[in-house]
Amino acid sequence: MDKNMMADLDSLPEAEKLKMAATMEQLQIRDSLRMYNSLVERCFCDCIESFRRKSLDKQEETCVRRCAEKFMKHTMRVGMRFAELNQGAATQD
Repeated sequence: MDKNMMADLDSLPEAEKLKMAATMEQLQIRDSLRMYNSLVERCFCDCIESFRRKSLDKQEETCVRRCAEKFMKHTMRVGMRFAELNQGAATQD
């Protein structure tokens, strides 16, 4: 957030600050659930081929683990890059 936006938030009444915090929390929860659902859907579609038994076989388990690791690494890298870009934009202001 830039300095002007932070100053605007600081000038809000306490009730509005609480409302904004609740909204931000809801957005974060929604985004977390979207990321989780995306991970489950992608790895399920890529790794699970049949419903022969109620548990995963060794190959499916390995695939799901590798898929989840790659997804998390990618998500973390994107987040780091986004933070770098935001920091660079903030220093230019």
